[in-house]
Amino acid sequence: MKSLELYSIISVLFVLTAVFSYINHRYIRLPATIGIMIFALLLSLFFIGLGNLYPQFSDRAVELINVLDFHKILMKMMLSFLLFAGAIHINAQSLKREALPILTFSTVGTILSTFIVGGLMFLVFKLFYLPIGFIYCLLFGALISPTDPIAVLGILRHAKIPATLELKICGESLFNDGIAVVIFISILEIAVGGNGHLSYTDVSLLFLREAVGGLLFGALLGYIGYRAMRSVDNYQLEVLITLAIVMGGYALADLLGVSGPLAMVVAGIITGNVGKGLVMRDITMDYVTKFWEMIDEILNSFLFLLIGFEMLVIKWSPQLVGIGVITIFIVLMARWISVAVPVFFLRFKNTFEKNAIPILTWGGLRGGISVALALSLPNEMFKDEFVVITYVVVVFSILVQGLTIGKLARELSAK
Repeated sequence: MKSLELYSIISVLFVLTAVFSYINHRYIRLPATIGIMIFALLLSLFFIGLGNLYPQFSDRAVELINVLDFHKILMKMMLSFLLFAGAIHINAQSLKREALPILTFSTVGTILSTFIVGGLMFLVFKLFYLPIGFIYCLLFGALISPTDPIAVLGILRHAKIPATLELKICGESLFNDGIAVVIFISILEIAVGGNGHLSYTDVSLLFLREAVGGLLFGALLGYIGYRAMRSVDNYQLEVLITLAIVMGGYALADLLGVSGPLAMVVAGIITGNVGKGLVMRDITMDYVTKFWEMIDEILNSFLFLLIGFEMLVIKWSPQLVGIGVITIFIVLMARWISVAVPVFFLRFKNTFEKNAIPILTWGGLRGGISVALALSLPNEMFKDEFVVITYVVVVFSILVQGLTIGKLARELSAK
């Protein structure tokens, strides 16, 4: 595929993003990301229906979407910008107060959910006579368990849930993304090499390198950015420095073998608190804040458009859709348990809001990262099956949970 044709495809998608955003803002008034995704889903259904009459038209649409490697676009290109843009607005003092529950949810909660989902999915596949091994079910549990920071940050800001609960959900989603990728990679290594191929030492070292290394590298990036911005007084240059932190830092994290997502979160928090609070003038703070808000809105909208259009390239079957519907309830139950257990033990040290468990459960949205991880699976690891099931869960999570989390929080608060 020539680069010019790829540029044309991306240009068309950005035009559609703008058109859908305008229609949604002008007439429908849904949260922007949800509105855009609904339009993309409807257009995908239209293409599928039109394909029954004109197969060549549908085939061409599928071919064009396949040109865009969703996994690479999200995980290698967009994720760094989106995580940094989300983290730069997090208040470090508030985050510190909620550090223990956020850390527990993003580690213990994610691991617990991975094994609950994996175990139950193994039984579901048995019931449907699908010969999918337990290790692959765990792999699915790892990719579907993390709450998606992009979906969470993009939707919860409109939900108007209690601020402390919003911080817990947003903080967890920012950190458990990197943790979940480490879990996913560890299980994938075991699946590739056979059960028992990796020892506990191997997994521990992988976790230390990826997770702890990512946190430390992110702190180093934030400090370098802080020192650089402190030595100049030029808002154009300081915006450029933040871009360099994201683009150069993420690429270097990949080369070093540490978690780029975690590095971006830490670098964003440091930039948003130390940089904006101590070294930036008001005009610089204004430009940096608005620049990253705009990046966040544009890339969020584009990403949710892509999620909607992924419907075109997924290999659907009634059986897998049925399993996907069952999986929605499994994922929600696993989320409830992975929230309730930490809350039970942490309530002696931390104060939790009234009805925290149902709100944290329903607010744990899944999004593009789960789809991207599913698409990254090798074909022999039941990629097609897991992609369909993941897509069903993600669409439900964004459209149903995303649209109702605010109403649920208000109703529970009124009781």
